[in-house]
Amino acid sequence: MIKIQESSRPWEIVHMNWVTGLRPGGDRSYNACLVIVDRFSKTTIFIPCHKDDTARDTALLIWNRVISWTGIFTNIISDRDPKFMSALWTNLHQLFGTKLSFSTAYHPQNDCLAERMIQTLEDVTSIHSSTNQAPNILEKGWNPKVPQDSLRKGLVAIHPTAACFRGMLDKARKNAVRCMKDSFAYAKDKWDKSHATPDFKVEDLVLVSKTLTSITSKDVKSSKIPLQDPVLLRPCMEKLL
Repeated sequence: MIKIQESSRPWEIVHMNWVTGLRPGGDRSYNACLVIVDRFSKTTIFIPCHKDDTARDTALLIWNRVISWTGIFTNIISDRDPKFMSALWTNLHQLFGTKLSFSTAYHPQNDCLAERMIQTLEDVTSIHSSTNQAPNILEKGWNPKVPQDSLRKGLVAIHPTAACFRGMLDKARKNAVRCMKDSFAYAKDKWDKSHATPDFKVEDLVLVSKTLTSITSKDVKSSKIPLQDPVLLRPCMEKLL
């Protein structure tokens, strides 16, 4: 058995492999399956795909179906599939600071989790839970490593599609920030128009409705708000009542 670097957190090191020769199925006639296994938790993701998918198709598939939830991997263990040998994947690994470890076919001493998961695909199950925590903490108990944490700059040559991935990420992040700012500004403007903030100071004279002083029950109408802490208004109330 060949010793492989151990992972210190979920989705840091993953194993990838394909199952091909499947009977076409689904609305897009899928005939293959991409198997991705997290080395830390042994969680497995099965993604339907096509045997003739290009390197770009595979990159988009992994980006949309896996990385968007788990964060960027630091090491990918797979065989020498042409999809991973392309210039696109070479540049993607350089951009994100990840490493691709190649293995050869029919070598179980490499401790290939993906191959074993393929054999026991029908036994794989998933468990979900919910709490009042943030989504990532709720699902994993840790915050995934995001692409911005590891993007590399200063590369001499960047594959056009790899650069496109980086541009898509930056654009989506900036758009999300802009949308959140616009949403907050709209909510604040709407609130301020219907809720005037009183400018009270200590020892100011204020007008107090006498109807509030006769309230004896806690069941008051929604239009009448009882005094929660009359002590704060006592100096003014003594002068007015």
